[in-house]
Amino acid sequence: MAEDHRTGEPILKGEQISLSFGGITVLYALGFAVQRGEIFSIIGPNGAGKTSLYNVINGFYKPQKGKLTFKGQELTRLTPHRIARLGIARSFQNIELFKHMTVLENLMLGRHIHIRYGLFKSLFYFGPCRRQEVEHRRKVEDVLDFLEITHIRTKPVGTLPYGLQKRVEMARALCLDPDVLLLDEPMAGMNLEETEDMARFIIDVNHEWGKTVLLIEHDMGVVMDLSDKIMVLDFGEKIAEGTPAEIQQNPIVAKAYLGEDDGVFLGR
Repeated sequence: MAEDHRTGEPILKGEQISLSFGGITVLYALGFAVQRGEIFSIIGPNGAGKTSLYNVINGFYKPQKGKLTFKGQELTRLTPHRIARLGIARSFQNIELFKHMTVLENLMLGRHIHIRYGLFKSLFYFGPCRRQEVEHRRKVEDVLDFLEITHIRTKPVGTLPYGLQKRVEMARALCLDPDVLLLDEPMAGMNLEETEDMARFIIDVNHEWGKTVLLIEHDMGVVMDLSDKIMVLDFGEKIAEGTPAEIQQNPIVAKAYLGEDDGVFLGR
């Protein structure tokens, strides 16, 4: 049985996060706590603020109010590069890969924040530079093997089927060697077999590699099957939080999704 990495220790915490663009409030006084080692899903109707929250966590957006902390360190005013160095990586809803480059080249780019040699040493490729390159390559090969994409390592990303491109997107995020992995609709556009494969990889990343996972996903069956905890957003506000069983039976969540005052929430 895989080791359980959950310790009850909050690794990522948001307090009173508020974000507005002009007169439009995207997130309102949002608070949450993600425990180390859990799969924490964020769901809600389109426009609920899910991706905006990821952009705040990554440092792409700066909230007008509130505080975000990661392993006890405040992130709110840090740059995306600094946040990535601290151990937060992300895959995107819309694939953001270099499609003319190979899978291996895309994944090696994912190691860029760990490179410690400068331009001069890289020109001559000796000593510490070479040792680092070998170590980065070993890490990339581990990720390729883990996600079962070694056979496409030399293929240009743009020539791959959509489902494999989504897997490469996740692989590049893993190559940053994060403590927290943010996945933004990793199953979007996939068929049933591809969805089941991706769900298995998410479980393995969590259980075998000990990664804390934040998951945005519209497939409620997947969310209910994978999640330790679920937070539900609607118009930028948190309307519910709890275990999958609690969320399934929550009438406020059912109303937000279905426009109904009662009934059991959708799920497999």
